[in-house]
Amino acid sequence: MNRRGAENAERRELGEEMRQLTGGVIGAAIEVHRLLGPGFLESVYHKALEVEFQMRGISYKSKPPVAVNYKGYQVGEGELDFLISDVLIVELKAVEKLAPIHEAQVISYLKMTNHPLALLINFNVPILKEGIKRIVLSC
Repeated sequence: MNRRGAENAERRELGEEMRQLTGGVIGAAIEVHRLLGPGFLESVYHKALEVEFQMRGISYKSKPPVAVNYKGYQVGEGELDFLISDVLIVELKAVEKLAPIHEAQVISYLKMTNHPLALLINFNVPILKEGIKRIVLSC
């Protein structure tokens, strides 16, 4: 296999891994929403998702810190809700409607971590599918 073929195969493999991760996270979130429904605080959904991730064998870090750098200097720190398998950011909300600031927050996290993909999940919706937004860091 030539170099380009190997790169394409690697990209397909990474793409398939990311599809499996996002599918697993979305499935877990749907199960939490199915059982709890809308109306709880974000912290309740966070704890319920931790339980669901554990039950499904999904590798995650809860509330990992993210350094905020400016011109090579650390000027602050953020906190992700979840980092799945060290590659996928998951940010939770329990709000009436997602606002542009929520997406901006996730884009900032993607930039600070150099991760390519995040899921922004709002549990305060009648049907969870309406509350899931996939955010890709574009170069």
